[in-house]
Amino acid sequence: MSRWLALFLFLLAAFAVAGIGGVATASSVREWYPSLAKPPWNPPSWVFGPAWTLLYTLMSIAAWRVWLRREEFGSLANQLLGLHGVQLVLNALWSILFFGLRRPDLALVDIVILLTLLVVMQCRLARLDKPAARLWVPYVAWVAFALSLNLAIWWLN
Repeated sequence: MSRWLALFLFLLAAFAVAGIGGVATASSVREWYPSLAKPPWNPPSWVFGPAWTLLYTLMSIAAWRVWLRREEFGSLANQLLGLHGVQLVLNALWSILFFGLRRPDLALVDIVILLTLLVVMQCRLARLDKPAARLWVPYVAWVAFALSLNLAIWWLN
């Protein structure tokens, strides 16, 4: 497979997750979410779209870098790529739980698992591919921030 086709497929997978999140979020973000008590550090709504677009792009490039070096990394590359798929599922599931089902409690469990997985992946990436690890940092930071928001919203409501 061409390296550019592979990058396209990583981006496609990430933005498919974004699409799932968008569908799960659509009605709740207009009707339910505005009615919730939120912490003072809750960002304005317009921040989320650009932030996630950047994050999905960076995570795709990081995974692609691992894919490009999969022969060099061996089974660890396959493990990382598998974990990448799992984290995409957890990412989509969070939107479904929080916005789709309006269950911040279940979403909190999901995001704790997601952040734990992302930190494990960050540690492995740091040993294998420093540029990929640097690309992964904003995603880990954003999910940690999102966890604090999720926790606060659950607590306040």
